[in-house]
Amino acid sequence: MDVIVYHNPDCGTSRNTLALLRHAGIEPHVIEYLKTPPSRALLVQLAERMGVPLRDLLRERGTPFDELGLGDPSLDAQALLAAIEAHPILINRPLVVTPLGVKLCRPSETVLDIVPLPPTVDLDKDDGSPFLRDEQVSPREPRLAKALRSAELPTDDLWNSPGRFFAFRTLGGRLVGYGGFERHGEDVLIRSVVVMPEMRGVGAGRNIVLLLMSRAFDEGARQAWLLTSAASAFFERMGFKAVPRDDAPEAIRQSPQAATLCPSTAALLRRRITL
Repeated sequence: MDVIVYHNPDCGTSRNTLALLRHAGIEPHVIEYLKTPPSRALLVQLAERMGVPLRDLLRERGTPFDELGLGDPSLDAQALLAAIEAHPILINRPLVVTPLGVKLCRPSETVLDIVPLPPTVDLDKDDGSPFLRDEQVSPREPRLAKALRSAELPTDDLWNSPGRFFAFRTLGGRLVGYGGFERHGEDVLIRSVVVMPEMRGVGAGRNIVLLLMSRAFDEGARQAWLLTSAASAFFERMGFKAVPRDDAPEAIRQSPQAATLCPSTAALLRRRITL
């Protein structure tokens, strides 16, 4: 199977993606793009194959993105390409190309979307947390409701929720937890995140939230919101910030989670979604 990885060995996500591919029995062609940057034409082609604007391939953190004013939405593709050509570090990583598609694999588990046979043996990331695979489940899945009730999280609106819900398992199939999201245009409410008791303390919760935000991003969401009574510190470590409820768009404020199910004392947190 011909697979190409545009790789930065200094990036943990890039290293994890490469390890996961090899764990799946795939030895990819690795291109260290800081040494051998892709051409302008190739970058445009990769973005087109992904079905995303070129801007979605840019990395902000640890790059001259802000210094160059690349957040200006009026900049056209040629201006972005010129910046990338001068500063290849602006290319987000890892970009993976397989016969099944092209993907910016953040988090690293999303590379499983474009490989034919995902591995079935557990593997841990660089930081010791488990690689996860997600599978969509019905909001009427009894085990989802049971897990949420055990964690004292609301379930009354599950059956009528417009959202998508997922079970998360290790590569070997061990149930890790559940989570879901309800998207309203570019805003998304992350909800119903629960980690099974025996899987807590190993970084699984963070990996679940990253996967949920990635799935929401793929559907067009760019701003994540959530409500929590007891886990503010956890989410703040992931870049969420507490905001007044009035700052939320109406669709978020009027959701059953915000309007009636979560207590008025629950904190509302927000984070921009970037890969």
